[in-house]
Amino acid sequence: MMIRLLFFFLFPTICFSQTLKGTIVDASTNKPLETVAVYFDNTTIGTTTDADGNFSIDYSNAIQSPLVISYLGYEKVIIKDYRTKRDITIKLNPTDVSLDEVFIDFDDGLTREQKLKFFRKEFLGTSKYGRSCKILNENDIVLRYDKKRKTLYANAEVPIIIKNKALQYQISFDMIDFEANYRYANLETQDFALDRLSYAGTSFYKDLEYAEKKSVKKTRKKVYKGSVQHFMQALYHKKLREEGYEIYYNKFKVDEYKYFRIRTKKDTDIKEVSLKQKITILYNRKEQSDMVVYVDSFLVDKYGNHSAIKGLYFNGAMGSQRMGDTLPLDYGLDTKKQTQN
Repeated sequence: MMIRLLFFFLFPTICFSQTLKGTIVDASTNKPLETVAVYFDNTTIGTTTDADGNFSIDYSNAIQSPLVISYLGYEKVIIKDYRTKRDITIKLNPTDVSLDEVFIDFDDGLTREQKLKFFRKEFLGTSKYGRSCKILNENDIVLRYDKKRKTLYANAEVPIIIKNKALQYQISFDMIDFEANYRYANLETQDFALDRLSYAGTSFYKDLEYAEKKSVKKTRKKVYKGSVQHFMQALYHKKLREEGYEIYYNKFKVDEYKYFRIRTKKDTDIKEVSLKQKITILYNRKEQSDMVVYVDSFLVDKYGNHSAIKGLYFNGAMGSQRMGDTLPLDYGLDTKKQTQN
């Protein structure tokens, strides 16, 4: 049984639009840094700094992601409490971008091309959307396979750039962690059976040339329906049935809200959800997933953002979704995109 770990950030909701301005400088010289990427994680909303290191970015209550500051050769900064700020100065510290030679040269029984093949499969996915993806900078990815643990690890010092032709997105994925653990692995026959996959990172989505075509919009909507994000939105609004979801326990259809306990957090729009038993989710009576929660509760907001780091698992249809099947968190929301100063 394959289980995929989901990794998300969640923060309180504010009910009006705001603008955040700031300046980014080198921590040691205080000189301004130009073309630093500034974006809200897992969205299409971002900008870069000008020649004086300045940036300006708008956001609304639809944006619940942390702000990411990313620049090659410097440590990445993630700001969670930006809603309390208006004008900030961010000092970036240089980082050692040299890769561990032991990690690179580790003899793990697989060629680099073999490891890349498995990485593409588990990271991008095997759906037609995943197969339409191409990683533009594969040479920047460092891969290692641990024979004893039957686990594939990946690392990259720069963001992984993915072109999703089917969904017309270019995704910049700054990887924090990637582990693909196999329950069975035969190096000679290249027969691998995935047990558990977990990957985490920050991402920025950019529309490609044909993003506004009707066919692309139709495809994006198709991918969204039945996704984890769609399910979480329906759960938050208590519209699971209306959105096409049925909940089963021990093969019997059940009243979903007898299994999900949903409480609104005081003075917020955030809801806390508890689930005691493993359940099966059926979408449109054909796509089946299992949901397992190893934490007492998790948080969710009306946009489908949710938190349960290393505690909320899906398998089946939802568990098979990969980067190639993902949409930005601001998909379908009325948000102002700030792309320049």
